[in-house]
Amino acid sequence: MTRFEITGASAADMEMLRTWADEEGWNPGDSDRFAFAVADPDGFLVGRLDGKPVACISAVRYGSGFGFIGFYIARPEVRGHGYGIRLWRAGTERLDGRLVGLDGVVEQQDNYRKSGFRSAWTNMRYEGVPQPGDDAGVEIVDAASLPFARLAAYDRRFFPEARDAFLSAWTALPGRTALAAVRDGRIEGFGVIRPCSSASRIGPLYAARPEVASALVRRLAGHAPDGEVSVDVPDVNPAAAAVAAGLGLAPSFETARMYTGPAPELEWGGLYGVTSLELG
Repeated sequence: MTRFEITGASAADMEMLRTWADEEGWNPGDSDRFAFAVADPDGFLVGRLDGKPVACISAVRYGSGFGFIGFYIARPEVRGHGYGIRLWRAGTERLDGRLVGLDGVVEQQDNYRKSGFRSAWTNMRYEGVPQPGDDAGVEIVDAASLPFARLAAYDRRFFPEARDAFLSAWTALPGRTALAAVRDGRIEGFGVIRPCSSASRIGPLYAARPEVASALVRRLAGHAPDGEVSVDVPDVNPAAAAVAAGLGLAPSFETARMYTGPAPELEWGGLYGVTSLELG
């Protein structure tokens, strides 16, 4: 008799999850798993069939009222046998009582709706080498040169709960570059670029104005090995897609941000690129 069990993810499992996500075509960051583990060490689950990992999910808790689902993968050889849905139930039970978000690929969105999720907006991934331009009248600095508390407070304007430990790791892991746009002593933009298997991913990308978002993308692209970048652009901010198109980036991949309740009321007009499809 086969035995299916669900366990927490080990460090080795976290690397495996990254590989599986890469094979799905999601292009995760090379070192994302280190920041993910800091966000919620118990939030990553693996389904094992006779001891062999065959499925995974992340169900990360933020603060007291928010959670995010990601990394929902069943390996091709076990799909259709119910193992994925058992893992899904374990993940959603872990977030019971919270507002829960996820970024769902197109082919799974109907299934998520059956589980009580509703679409809030569409994320379109744009990729390419940004066209040159100016810095929009702001000073662009290494984000590490600013007090971290200011960066965390700025991030909080665009995310439902504080996530200081995650943000600290996300910005400082080796190979990454975090830049802030500053004007008259105020933070007017913030972005992080990280190496991936293909195009380097930018996220989050926040800005007070479209020109600032464009300037940050150009500067961040200078830290990509071949200048090619990828940004998951939310249509909840109509200006974001115009920025990506104006930079010469092309759409390549679509997801939907979905929630189990009303979308949080945040400063969506300043969101030009989501942080991560796995953790929000």
